[in-house]
Amino acid sequence: MSTLYPLKFKTIFKDKIWGGQKIKTYLHKDFGDLPNCGETWEISGVKSDVSVVENGSLTGESLADLLEQYKDELVGKKVYDHFGNIFPLLVKFIDANEDLSIQVHPDDKLAKERHNSFGKTEMWYVIEADPGSTLIAGFNKELTQAGYLEKFNSGHLTDVLNKEDVKAGDVFFLPAGRVHTIGKGLLIAEIQQTSDITYRIYDFDRVDDKGNKRELHTEEALAAIDYKHYPEYKTLYTPAKDETVHLVSCPYFTTNLLDFNESTVKDYSSLDSFVIHVCLEGAYEIKYNGETYPVKMGECILLPKVIHHVELYSERGFKLLESYIE
Repeated sequence: MSTLYPLKFKTIFKDKIWGGQKIKTYLHKDFGDLPNCGETWEISGVKSDVSVVENGSLTGESLADLLEQYKDELVGKKVYDHFGNIFPLLVKFIDANEDLSIQVHPDDKLAKERHNSFGKTEMWYVIEADPGSTLIAGFNKELTQAGYLEKFNSGHLTDVLNKEDVKAGDVFFLPAGRVHTIGKGLLIAEIQQTSDITYRIYDFDRVDDKGNKRELHTEEALAAIDYKHYPEYKTLYTPAKDETVHLVSCPYFTTNLLDFNESTVKDYSSLDSFVIHVCLEGAYEIKYNGETYPVKMGECILLPKVIHHVELYSERGFKLLESYIE
């Protein structure tokens, strides 16, 4: 078997009814003949869209193949013992040219019962936001299922949804069960559990190019929704230069922000996990085992568990999300 090294994967582009052009114009990722690109899947173990390596001696191998071959050397013993040959995280860029549907995702228990799948807890990092952009996360008051249905059936659901003004650099953690939507004008990096299960609650009565409305999942959503009200939905953190800033910790992933003007060295030897970098700004080179792996804005790279020390070399600086499982 080849020795593992920092892995880059071919981007999977997806056009969406609400998608736009920022994947191309802002992140400089060419989606070819698609009319728009609502999402890119950068690192995916979802069975219908498994990522394929595009650099080095493992070019052409799928992420599923790598897991079968390398097991805990790729993802860590604890991760492999728990997830087996399913890669546990899905990393995306999302461009909302229009509001996404109001939706919710099931937790692990409900997703296992209904779909034999993992649930979907996720987080968003806002890369770019048009002036006046908003998103929805959770409710603005405590609700019961009956109270929710009363608002839903009367056409006043949006009255009880928590709307947030959004700017670049904002972070939102969305545990399974939290009603949410990404608003028009937002370009977002998303890190989530490996799951593609979405219950669409309301889609603003949109129709596709054939005049059809998208399916709603009104009944399915009822058991999935967390009806509680929380005092804060935005993740609060203090930005800092040239140090690792913690953003989110949950059983499914830990994510940090690195905003560096200079080169740095990372020691991952204490982690029993792979590490993912999502480059948000600038560019850098990963120096490992005598080789150099360039990473620029809009790219992601997977560092297998067996990689313990890397140098992140940059002449002009970079900003990245760093995610792993603790």
